[in-house]
Amino acid sequence: MNILIIADDLSGAADCAIGFASAGLQTVVTLDALNDQPDAQVIAADTDTRRLSPEQAAERTVAAFKALRKPGQRLYKKIDSTLRGNWAAEVAALQPLAGLAIVAPAFPATGRTLRGGRVFVNGQQLETTDTWKLENADRPADVESMLVAAGLSTAKLDLDTLRGNPDALAHYFAELARSDTQAVIVDAQTEDDLLTLARFTATLDQALFWIGSGGLAREIAQLPDFFLASNQRIESTDSEKNPASTLVMVGSLSGVCERQCTVLKAQAGLSELIVPPAVLRQGSKHPDWATWQARIGEQLEGWSDLLLRIGRDEAFNPQEGAHLSTMLAEMVEPHFTKVGGLIATGGETARAILTTVGIDSLQLLAEVEAGVAFGRPCASRHGYRPAIITKAGAFGTDRALYAAWQHLSDINDRSQLQRPRIQGLE
Repeated sequence: MNILIIADDLSGAADCAIGFASAGLQTVVTLDALNDQPDAQVIAADTDTRRLSPEQAAERTVAAFKALRKPGQRLYKKIDSTLRGNWAAEVAALQPLAGLAIVAPAFPATGRTLRGGRVFVNGQQLETTDTWKLENADRPADVESMLVAAGLSTAKLDLDTLRGNPDALAHYFAELARSDTQAVIVDAQTEDDLLTLARFTATLDQALFWIGSGGLAREIAQLPDFFLASNQRIESTDSEKNPASTLVMVGSLSGVCERQCTVLKAQAGLSELIVPPAVLRQGSKHPDWATWQARIGEQLEGWSDLLLRIGRDEAFNPQEGAHLSTMLAEMVEPHFTKVGGLIATGGETARAILTTVGIDSLQLLAEVEAGVAFGRPCASRHGYRPAIITKAGAFGTDRALYAAWQHLSDINDRSQLQRPRIQGLE
């Protein structure tokens, strides 16, 4: 059995798919769902639809599904655990093609749970968090209302039923199959709740697909008989060395990410550059563009690890995030082969830098901490394959960026004296 994951941003595709890589399954994240894909047991496609209109997002999601689906493959629609983006429209578009939608966005390992069909983050109702207020202050964070607004008929599976008698759970789903329900919303507080859901739904004969964050995906990946026999699984190893600087690129403005940057600077002693949004808005036309680009090059040329961030000003609008990330990536691109390890925080930031330097897919290898994925490019425009870690902006412990930096420091041998030079990039 193979899995197709469709996600709306790059860091989400990676944090959802990493559970399968950790379980020993060959796992690839692709930025281009419509072109030929590497042969892998798990394909996670980033459709980059979070900033599109609901109609555009639905159309692109269906196109990715039709382009990538294979016989015997199971579908997992990755959604943001804090309900950002056009996820409901995307689920509604996939439902006629894939069957009953099993909606379980909880990710207990990162503090996201679902109770009464509503998301909680570390025990705090989602609507009251800064993460939600930044982009969605004018609407409620209610899973059912979002699905109904997208045109789906819904039902709810509460904790008592999920945790109760297996026969009662089987009866519940049998009744669903006889009804007109198109999506069932599943409460979950713990990893065991998600494991129970994964085990049961994986055995159902009816057509269905899963909708969730990385939480449910991790439990599906652990099902012993769902994929290949254990002796057919692969060991995720990485022996490549890139004795060069580590670049940490941060586009997220979340409070979580701010604390992670503070810990990283304190523990690792990284230099920091915060590029003003005004420079990035104008790109190379701005009079200070060349100066900032040179400063980045000087840091990396000196083999100094660098924390590179997008600043914030009074004119800042969250909707310009993709453009600012793209401009930051263009600022880095001439110096990219001075980078032995890349940590990209925020899906838009990760996608921007990889697209700019000609990397369209990653083979995932290991998980640094819950939702923080490490991998290597399957290929790149110039054959350069640095170590890469991606992380959603609002994910992770306060030490997540430091843990990612430490992981790259451990695998990259800094004792070598000659930096690799790739013709065409330097």
